Amino acid sequence: MTGIMLFNDKPYVLLIATTWLWAGNAIASRLVVGHASPMVVTSLRWVGTLLIMITISHVALRRDWPAIKANWRWLAVMGTLGFTGFNALFYLAGQHTTAINLGLIQGAIPVMVLAGAFVAYRTPVTRLQALGMVLTLFGVILLTTKGHVERLLGLVFNIGDVYMLIACLGYSLYTVALRDRPAISPLPFFTALSSVALLSSLPLLAIEASNGALQWPDARGWAIIAFIAIGPGFIAQLLFMRGVELVGPGRAGLFVNLIPPWTALMGTLILGEDFAWYHAVALVLVLGGIGIAESRKLMGRA
Repeated sequence: MTGIMLFNDKPYVLLIATTWLWAGNAIASRLVVGHASPMVVTSLRWVGTLLIMITISHVALRRDWPAIKANWRWLAVMGTLGFTGFNALFYLAGQHTTAINLGLIQGAIPVMVLAGAFVAYRTPVTRLQALGMVLTLFGVILLTTKGHVERLLGLVFNIGDVYMLIACLGYSLYTVALRDRPAISPLPFFTALSSVALLSSLPLLAIEASNGALQWPDARGWAIIAFIAIGPGFIAQLLFMRGVELVGPGRAGLFVNLIPPWTALMGTLILGEDFAWYHAVALVLVLGGIGIAESRKLMGRA
């Protein structure tokens, strides 16, 4: 927590660290294949994160309980959509596609966030942001079609990539809605969302068990789930919420474009995944999107 507070007023540091941890989540989703089933990972990560949150925030949780109780419907929707929905689809996608694809497809989130912020709040979209959105979108299309854009006509996609796109849509809606989050301090707020995420993941776990697909973690599975609960599940979420508070959902969402280079690097070095030409072009496009959309703001803060 001390490290987080040290950079509490430095949004770019907070958001860059967030994307590094989220890229690690993509690597973990591939490493855990064969060591724990997707819905087991989804539920247990929230068990771990919730235990951490209750331990460090129980005093603040009691203080903010009236506000949590008054806004339970909003929290229920947000926790289910942004946490359970995204992660269940994410780990399911990890069973079918590569970590590099998981990371690069998340480049669609900034496009969705900017569009959602405009629809919901009429947040202005500058020409540079629009150009960044187009570049990012084209990069994701190039990636999901593996360089064969004509596949769009036949709608031939890897099912894992489709799961990931749906997950990104849900998380984008969550990011936009964070702008109107209730007046609840960050730790109790996140504890409430984690509680919802755990509860709403249990029906998915039951379905997985009823289909005979449930796999309890082995030693490696437990280690990976512990990393997910502490890193992407706890630290990254707090960093991202603070980043949204400082720069708004549209600009914070753009930093998701930093996930692709982290994932591509770790996917190649750790997992030995192939890095094809279309990965390289997609990487240039999504990084170009954030560079163009943020260029004026970055120069203004220099």
